[in-house]
Amino acid sequence: MRTSQQLFDLKGKTALITGGSRGLGLQIAEALGEQGATLVLSSRKQADLDEAVAHLKSRGIEATAIAADVSQEAAINGLVQEAMKRLGHIDILVNNAGATWGAPAESHPAEAWDKVMNLNIRSIFLLSQAVGRESMIPRKYGRIVNVASIAGLSGNGPESMQTIAYNTSKGAVVNFTRTLAGEWGRHGITVNAIAPGFFPSKMTRGLLEQRGEENIARRAPLQRIGDDEDLKGAALLFASDAGKHITGQILAVDGGVSAVH
Repeated sequence: MRTSQQLFDLKGKTALITGGSRGLGLQIAEALGEQGATLVLSSRKQADLDEAVAHLKSRGIEATAIAADVSQEAAINGLVQEAMKRLGHIDILVNNAGATWGAPAESHPAEAWDKVMNLNIRSIFLLSQAVGRESMIPRKYGRIVNVASIAGLSGNGPESMQTIAYNTSKGAVVNFTRTLAGEWGRHGITVNAIAPGFFPSKMTRGLLEQRGEENIARRAPLQRIGDDEDLKGAALLFASDAGKHITGQILAVDGGVSAVH
């Protein structure tokens, strides 16, 4: 019987992390790498990736990077093939890349809707499909961790953000997670999602400046917003054998916001 430390150990495991060059994706990369996983990060900008890889290597983490726009189907196939070439196989897939768009529902541009949907849900489907076919299903092992949002668990109030496409896409991620978990459990693949609440990031910078951290934190029972280590435990649980009997689940990491709103 393995110890709890051994269950969380990721030595010898490999991971592909989209949106891994900064923010929540980089935090998850740190968590997996600190437990011994070998990483491939992906995002659109090579300069951001180079900086992230240097940061991870300074912490003793083995990581490389592939620039790819996963909103484009052709880029997804190339990313998976190159990641497989570097890693040999993919044990863990973290679908974190995402975008948002703020606009009233009645005037939300259709092209912006498509942009959000293509990145936030279509890319997750295509990436999971490709990694499943190429690596996880043949090897009868896999851990898929999707990054949803508490915005996918509820609507927006009259005084909150106007993000109908983002909320809809993250709601789709929630049910995609449950559905894929049901289909792929027989292959030894777990599929779970983390639903973060408010974390400082490039995506939330404007709201943070507009409303202030204290006002945002006041909505949470814990009276705080997320920090640069709050996703690590959830990511490790879903990515490691500590979570081998957990699938199809959505874990809110939000200071309790979703419990009371």
